[in-house]
Amino acid sequence: MKIFKEMTIGEVVRNYPDCVDILFDFGLGCVGCPSAQAETIEEAAGVHGIEVNELLEALNKEAK
Repeated sequence: MKIFKEMTIGEVVRNYPDCVDILFDFGLGCVGCPSAQAETIEEAAGVHGIEVNELLEALNKEAK
């Protein structure tokens, strides 16, 4: 596993740009906004009503 729930959206976007589409697919369209830079995957999932483990599974499948 490369991506963890404690990582910020900003970290994921910078380190795994192939995962941006996955974030969009899960309804996290604000990947470029300033607050997303410091928001963790877990926090974003909670705010958007997304099951964090499903999101992590999809992100880690795509992470290269």
